[in-house]
Amino acid sequence: MPDLSSDALLADCDVETLSGSTKGGQRANKVETGVRLTHRPSGIVVTSRRSRSQFRNKAIAVQQLREALEERAKPVKVRKKTKPTKASKRRRLEAKRKRAEKKTNRSWRPGD
Repeated sequence: MPDLSSDALLADCDVETLSGSTKGGQRANKVETGVRLTHRPSGIVVTSRRSRSQFRNKAIAVQQLREALEERAKPVKVRKKTKPTKASKRRRLEAKRKRAEKKTNRSWRPGD
């Protein structure tokens, strides 16, 4: 497993700052508090604009990147194939038969 410390992750990332796309007028347009991290080895891109502090946004983005890398490192569980039991097949067919009967009784026929 690769080193997931903040410093090691930031060394493997391209860091971009961006202005927040939010209400706030002149302050939001002139101050670049949003952070986008692009992890070069994996290609994962994470963006954070939650806070008004660039430092805090960078910490949030590193945490999101760490979680994404941990999720990607997990092995995929193989689905174990199972057969339906005879009783479940019988119940399904009985329910299907009842629905079909209900629908045929629902239709209107002239002369009934």
